[in-house]
Amino acid sequence: MARAGDAGLGVVRRGAVPRPRDVLELLKPVTWFPPMWAFMCGVLSSGVPLAERWPFLVAGVLLAGPLVCGTSQAINDWFDREVDAINEPGRPIPSGRIPGRWGLWIAIAGSFVSLAVAALIAPVVLAATCLGLLLAWIYSTPWPRLKASGLWGPAACGFAYEGLTWFTGAAVMVGGMPDSKVLLLVLLWSLGAHGIMVLNDFKAIEGDRQMGLRTLPVMLGPARAARVACLTMAVPQVPVTLLLWSWGLPVHAALVGGGLLLQLAFMRRLLADPAGRAPWYNGTGIMTYVLGMLVSAIGVGSLA
Repeated sequence: MARAGDAGLGVVRRGAVPRPRDVLELLKPVTWFPPMWAFMCGVLSSGVPLAERWPFLVAGVLLAGPLVCGTSQAINDWFDREVDAINEPGRPIPSGRIPGRWGLWIAIAGSFVSLAVAALIAPVVLAATCLGLLLAWIYSTPWPRLKASGLWGPAACGFAYEGLTWFTGAAVMVGGMPDSKVLLLVLLWSLGAHGIMVLNDFKAIEGDRQMGLRTLPVMLGPARAARVACLTMAVPQVPVTLLLWSWGLPVHAALVGGGLLLQLAFMRRLLADPAGRAPWYNGTGIMTYVLGMLVSAIGVGSLA
């Protein structure tokens, strides 16, 4: 029998049922914020009053955060258990607090529950959820393991976390395909999110290198990867600003453009020490980025 505290020392409690707090840690509630934020951007961009479809709104928030995002975290941690044993051995799976194949069973169960909830909301939401879960699985599974690519890995994450959940939020509210203006914003903000995901890879450079994962920080080094990330985040915001202006939304365009200028100032400081300041940039530049998403969503929603 495992002694108290053994799990934290990496001793696998074979045959044991994982504790709820360890399952919750596996699902990483802190990571639910980005897709839930993007979902709310989608809701606001639809222009539909919240009171008209609030049950769908609640179901959609749960779907975007705890269900699909939580499931994707379980999938990633299961297939990344060897990398995490190097980078973060205290995580639930490598530490043994999620023993045996429980991590895999949780990922599979979460996938089916997510699909069931999505089916209750709307066919288009079910389709988006299928795509999101597919991306989550192929991102982490040994083949095709999109995570191993510095190009396709961040692209898949950015699209799933920001674009697909934004699309889902709008689709939930309109009960079908969102307006073309919304789809343009979804595409542009998703492209920019590629850079966010590149910066996210900075925390696992050593483990990724040892396991042969060709992330951009591994292939290019922190300095060059940070420059690519900054460029990727900044460029799509230019057409977003121009589109908002052309749609008769000068205030929203000015706010997004001003936010971009502020990000450029933050990027200059980031590039002076990319590896050390990547976490700092998450709370400054990326926060400004997602606020721009919100501003553009409110603007296009006002046109509906």
